[in-house]
Amino acid sequence: MPTYHYECSNPDCPTGGQFTLHQSMKDDALTKCPECGSPVERIIGPAYVSSPKSDSDLRDKGFAKLVRRDKGVYENVTALDHESRYWDANKPGTMPDLSKRISD
Repeated sequence: MPTYHYECSNPDCPTGGQFTLHQSMKDDALTKCPECGSPVERIIGPAYVSSPKSDSDLRDKGFAKLVRRDKGVYENVTALDHESRYWDANKPGTMPDLSKRISD
């Protein structure tokens, strides 16, 4: 559920002027402060998205990263211990084992 930030128009509000609220995306934005009843405004803030920084981060998160090395040949830079380091499109046995990476 997303977290929304609100700013209350009442400077003496017990919320201190700003508060956060977990709401469904389907819910309407608040129009009144839950503490003092004054009008509020939803504040748009920066989004935080964590993304893997390295090949080992990708591997640890269950991804396979293939880098093209030649026509039909790819290096698996996130290869697990039981996987081939190179994937040749003509050799199905060298394909990364996705069943070992995907979990429910």
